[in-house]
Amino acid sequence: MVALHGAPAALRTGNGPEFFATAVATWAEAHRIALEFFQPGKPAQNAPIERFNQTYHTEVLDAHVFSGIAEVRGITTDWLRRYNTERPHDSLGPVPPLTFLPRSTSTPESSRQLSA
Repeated sequence: MVALHGAPAALRTGNGPEFFATAVATWAEAHRIALEFFQPGKPAQNAPIERFNQTYHTEVLDAHVFSGIAEVRGITTDWLRRYNTERPHDSLGPVPPLTFLPRSTSTPESSRQLSA
């Protein structure tokens, strides 16, 4: 994606146990991307991901007893499809993310102001 879209100046990330620091830090350094970490104990700094994780845990991980990783992947794939195409998100209007995504809220005037 970096080759297609270019590299960001920085990535903001959590620094919890799920953060695989060595691999990401090595990759970021090779691409001259700064790593900026959320402050410990400040989940509001990462609110969209915290909300997604809570929803995934509640609706998938806590709602099923799995017999194996293949079942987890299958249920997750189905859940993600519904989450992105059917499930309304209040913060988006309320519409699903893939319905919201193509909408443009910019006008030619606001685009000119941004580029000026």
